[in-house]
Amino acid sequence: MIRSFLVFILVAELAAQTQPPAVTGKVVDARGGEALSNVAVAIENGPRTVTGPTGTFEFATVEPGDHTLVVSTVGYHLVKRPFRSTPGEPQHFEIVLSPDTLRRTDTVVVTAGPFETLRQDSPSAISLSANDVKNLASVLADDPLRAVQSLPGVSSNNDFEARFSLRGASYNRIGLYLDDVMLHQPFQMLAGQNITGSGAAFNGGMVENLELHEGAYPERFADRSAGILDVHTREGGRDALSIRAEASMSNAGVTLEGPLGHNKRGSWLVGTRKSYLQYIVGRITTDTSLVFGLEDVQGRLTYDLTPKNQLWLYLLESYSSLNRTKSSLGINSLAKAGYDYSLVNLGWRATPSTKLAIVTHAAWMREKYDNLNPNALRLGDGFYGEWVANSTATWNQTPSATMDAGVSARRLRDEGFSAQFQSLTLPPRLLDTHRGTGVLSGEFVQESWTGLSGRLHLSAGVRGDHLSTGGATTSTPQASAAFIVAPATRIQLGWGQYAQFPELSVLTSPFGSTRLLPIRSNHVIAALEQRLSERLRLRAEFYNRADRDLPWQPFADPRLPVGAASVPVLSSTYANSVRGYARGLEVFVQRSSANRFNGWVSYAFGRTGMREGITKSRFPADYDQTHTVNIYGGYRLRPSVNVSVHSSYGSGFPIPAYLRLSGNTYFLGPQRDQLRLDYYQRTDLRINKSWTKRKSKITLYGELVNMTNRTNRIFDSLNSYNTKTGQTSITLDSMLPILPSVGIVFEK
Repeated sequence: MIRSFLVFILVAELAAQTQPPAVTGKVVDARGGEALSNVAVAIENGPRTVTGPTGTFEFATVEPGDHTLVVSTVGYHLVKRPFRSTPGEPQHFEIVLSPDTLRRTDTVVVTAGPFETLRQDSPSAISLSANDVKNLASVLADDPLRAVQSLPGVSSNNDFEARFSLRGASYNRIGLYLDDVMLHQPFQMLAGQNITGSGAAFNGGMVENLELHEGAYPERFADRSAGILDVHTREGGRDALSIRAEASMSNAGVTLEGPLGHNKRGSWLVGTRKSYLQYIVGRITTDTSLVFGLEDVQGRLTYDLTPKNQLWLYLLESYSSLNRTKSSLGINSLAKAGYDYSLVNLGWRATPSTKLAIVTHAAWMREKYDNLNPNALRLGDGFYGEWVANSTATWNQTPSATMDAGVSARRLRDEGFSAQFQSLTLPPRLLDTHRGTGVLSGEFVQESWTGLSGRLHLSAGVRGDHLSTGGATTSTPQASAAFIVAPATRIQLGWGQYAQFPELSVLTSPFGSTRLLPIRSNHVIAALEQRLSERLRLRAEFYNRADRDLPWQPFADPRLPVGAASVPVLSSTYANSVRGYARGLEVFVQRSSANRFNGWVSYAFGRTGMREGITKSRFPADYDQTHTVNIYGGYRLRPSVNVSVHSSYGSGFPIPAYLRLSGNTYFLGPQRDQLRLDYYQRTDLRINKSWTKRKSKITLYGELVNMTNRTNRIFDSLNSYNTKTGQTSITLDSMLPILPSVGIVFEK
């Protein structure tokens, strides 16, 4: 009897050891399907575990009955899966986690690789993941364009500006496309004034992907001559109502999304934000009376008319305001100001067959601003309006050949003025005024081909554009090639010509002319990329950009040509008198992964110079910066804790004026941009900590801005000067000091 009992116990134990676990599963990232390690997995009110290096998890035993599987990690949406445990019937789960800033999904978005862009037709492009955009946007500003400032080739020394320089070119030569429509000035800012500061008008929480094209970009992008930032918004979740509320010391916002209709054929997404910048202002100025506010509301509706036709509507309304009426100000000082930005974008995607897709947009945008002095008299105001219609067709001719073609038309209207008062009793002196309309139309065609078993990719295109104001017409070609010379080594080459038409505010100004020519640029890039592993790469890229016909006012700035100061000519007119070049080398190492370390280290060496044809002068460009270093790294320490560090260094921009320095005194000089600002350096530390509740998740963000407390300065203005000696003074503004901030996000 005892022997039989022992045999029974041994058999039962062996059976238990060979019995499969009650619950198993794997957790992957929605963007590309990468297995996610170090993710918390729990059975509600039961045992807990974390995923292993391959993203797998298991629970050996689970009590019979109804349970809920809870999967969570910092930076991703919370996922809950109800299930019933039955003895002898193991449960297996495939869990797809979506980043916090994207909609929840149960499917994996197939991608060509961790470093590939959406279209793969640009030889010099880099993309940002949703979590990187969020971490780099800053708790203080929550601005997706601040994330772009950390990319290789990008320079910025102004902590209050969302705008940036790309390879020595100013932001007005970089096109920002939002859902295939180029935006004019999509910022929360103050227009028509020297007071600096701007923020992106669109919400980073609504961005699905963001790509920066730094050179030789495809001709499907129009009317910009230095670079393109291509941004696409996401649609709302189609499963259930989702709420995300966020607040920090400087801003607060709420995002709501959910399905549209009982059959869930569509979705809706609404977000609103409001900034409170007094916290920041109080740390950098003694002017406690300054009140600067930013607020916006935006939304997107998406609906599937049929399986082959989808409509979406994007709406944005943004407003910025300044109030300094309690300060002691001069008659020409800005006391009150407002800037209103509106955008409506209706899109339609039709796929008549598996080989043809047609995307059409109809959009309207408006910018309106007004500036008042302390006596409520107008220092200036302006209005910009634009109607847009465009359509692009993509035809997959064969598995290895694709043709893209498109047409566009933009109806432009721009008017405004700026004035200066001598006294309250005299009429103001008109400094500038403009008023004009025009139609900018264009078309392009592009052919892409892949051969040699996928090792060679060629792309070539051409576009034509015409502006009715002045009648200028341009034709610009572009070509690129990518060749995989070894399994881990690839070479990319690109060449392109680009045209950018002058603004209507210049063409119709008394200082401008409708005969002004478009800016013309030639781009050449050559890049060598080595894949050190599946998710680690080393890339070196040489670039050369030749510019001509840049509009310039040769005699607008005071200078000291021969012994005595030259008073600026107030009526100095614009001329296409400047040629320039930008050339350099960018090297960076990047790791793109949802696990462990993610980030990059980049170094850029560049030179940007200008030659003015009327005065025969040569000088560095205003945004010429010889050395630029951008470092970013993020690491998930635990399932609920993520740490990221961002550091930037720039060797210093020129001071944009004709200056020389003698001792500690500034004098007007004979050459422009000969003095430079001191180097810029800033390091930010951010920690994200999340807590998972029964039906919600809370994330606390902590950030230390400029943790080394480096004093960075920017050029603000050139002040009065002595017309005999040339002695003058300038104003340099200080940027952010060391500044702690915290934010909290509630998600349900």
